[in-house]
Amino acid sequence: MQRLTVLYDAQCSLCVHLRHWLLRQRQLVPLELVPAASEEARRRFPALDHGSTLREITVIGDRGQVYRSTAAWIVCLWALAEYRPRAHWLSTPAGQPFAKVTVLAAAKYREITAAPCEGRCELPVAPG
Repeated sequence: MQRLTVLYDAQCSLCVHLRHWLLRQRQLVPLELVPAASEEARRRFPALDHGSTLREITVIGDRGQVYRSTAAWIVCLWALAEYRPRAHWLSTPAGQPFAKVTVLAAAKYREITAAPCEGRCELPVAPG
């Protein structure tokens, strides 16, 4: 794997914070961070369900692999020099429950702290 594209919700403060954190880490596999459901994301990945990318982190590998939710977080950690060993452990039967709980806690935090959508969270209608 030569590169990973991380689609994140640019309207979510937690997601933006994690984006900045990822960019500060030493990367063994380069991470490109692209706002979910943006024109850039739609151009790069036209067959992807962009609505789902606003609900959960989605990572796309350079050969078209798609990782969502817990698997997406694990592959992000795998791309980082300091966290690769932890990513390997999180993908084992012993580590998977910890990975799942962490992702669920982040989702709950996001739900509690999210600002009301007021029309901003809906996907724009693609020109037809």
